[in-house]
Amino acid sequence: MKSILITGCSSGIGLQTAHDLRQHGWQVLATCRKQADCDTLEKDGFTSFTLDYADPQSVKDASAQALELCEGKLQAVFNNGAFASPGLVEDLPREALRDIFETNVIGQIDLINQLLPVMRAQGEGTIINCSSVLGFTGLPFRGAYCASKFALEGLSDVLRMELRDTPIHVVLIEPGPITSQIRENSIPHFEKWINVAQSAQRERYESEFNPRLYKNTNKPDRFELPASAVSAKVIKILDSNNPRPRYYVTTPTYISGVLKRLLSTRSFDSFLARW
Repeated sequence: MKSILITGCSSGIGLQTAHDLRQHGWQVLATCRKQADCDTLEKDGFTSFTLDYADPQSVKDASAQALELCEGKLQAVFNNGAFASPGLVEDLPREALRDIFETNVIGQIDLINQLLPVMRAQGEGTIINCSSVLGFTGLPFRGAYCASKFALEGLSDVLRMELRDTPIHVVLIEPGPITSQIRENSIPHFEKWINVAQSAQRERYESEFNPRLYKNTNKPDRFELPASAVSAKVIKILDSNNPRPRYYVTTPTYISGVLKRLLSTRSFDSFLARW
């Protein structure tokens, strides 16, 4: 039985992927940031333990625990855990950027580096990093998240090239709108870091952004797909002997990928402004 370590399994993409890979015959090591979420997963029959990207000791301990549970043979890792910290770039304090980069970038690369020696020794390994359409497309109010995903993509591209002569694959998944709790979970970060009352663009928050952030409806976003759309790509990657460097998920990702190649920067900006 092959083993995979998945982060961010409390809900959404991580939880769906954990269920689908277990059904697909994988030993799933499902991690969460909070112990209560791990307890819920364990009741559902998963092997689960905590992993907090922002805590270096947690990353180190979780890596060691994962390798112990799979007897030193871990075939794959899916870096899925992340969060959003919305706000206009001009309103983002230094601490907000440091906070999101610790989790969305630094902790993920730290986890990879903890596991790479084992993958080298066993002669195989697949590293899957969950980026986003916002990993190559910038949108207003999402600057911190975009920056973290752009950084993750850059590091993934370089790591892929650095490992090109090894049997270790580095793959990016780039979803667009997926059913999850990322919007709801971003609200505490927004309220912690952004002082709307003092913003030079207060009216823009109140008319354009806040109604979307605090919307009280379960109506899906335009082009939104369930988390299973991502887990299906994860399975496709793991089933492949030579997976592609990137996998798009959702219509907005495909459209943005094509138009970014075809249009000038200003034309692409104009398109996004009308989206």
